[in-house]
Amino acid sequence: MRALAEGSAPLRPLVNRFVAGTDLDAALPVIAGLATDRLVTVDHLGENTTDRAGADATVAAYRALLLRLTAEGLADRVEVSVKLSALGRGLPDGAALALAGAQEICTAAAEAGTTVTVDMEDHTTTDATLTTVRELRADFPWVGAVVQSQLRRTEADCRDLAGPGSRVRLCKGAYDEPASVAYRAKGEVDASYARCLTILMAGEGLPMVATHDPRLVELARRLGRDRAGGYELQMLYGVRPAAQVELAAAGEPMRVYLPYGTEWFGYFMRRLAERPANVAFFLRSLVTQN
Repeated sequence: MRALAEGSAPLRPLVNRFVAGTDLDAALPVIAGLATDRLVTVDHLGENTTDRAGADATVAAYRALLLRLTAEGLADRVEVSVKLSALGRGLPDGAALALAGAQEICTAAAEAGTTVTVDMEDHTTTDATLTTVRELRADFPWVGAVVQSQLRRTEADCRDLAGPGSRVRLCKGAYDEPASVAYRAKGEVDASYARCLTILMAGEGLPMVATHDPRLVELARRLGRDRAGGYELQMLYGVRPAAQVELAAAGEPMRVYLPYGTEWFGYFMRRLAERPANVAFFLRSLVTQN
């Protein structure tokens, strides 16, 4: 299915809704356009790298991205997000390899004058990811962490991460997790999100509120009103773009998570899972292509 999808010309309009091109030259105009009224975090797509060469290529891609952001005068409004599995965490000695790659990316970000957020993946990687974030923060205290409200552990993680200067992106989570570690019902995930958000807003860090749910957006605006440390709202590229523009026009700090690259299949499939109405279009595209 992956090979069929990646070669499907009729599928491209749907993929392009969520992915800003397959290379940096295609993505940069989109980034620049969004940065006129919003903040942006850019993800060079890739995960579960299978060899050292792939991990090195990911680091090189981020270094090139950060150099271009600097050259285009965008680094003050655009940061980057990175998955540790793209840096080789799943390889032998992967923890050290991923940390070294992330340190290289953070060094390049510091030189550019911007920041890095370390993306969260499935629940089996949570402890290792947060450990890496803590190690990175020894030299780069602005490194952002990500937590997922669908996981039962996340309230405790929010308490641990809510210290001074800590940048924390709270999302619902897009991985299919077992009931032993995660809330499965939408109402439970939403209730957990509200509890976690309240903890982060009461803390001393910067809550980065990643949700498209209008009720949770309004909760964030209410809790964040007059908050000394501020906060950010975050949404995915291609999801509720009109709402993004409206919130930015209202003076809200609105950041768009923008992915690009050839390794879009895993990211795209998670977007389909979040938006089931797209599945019919996806399947039609596969079976009707020439």
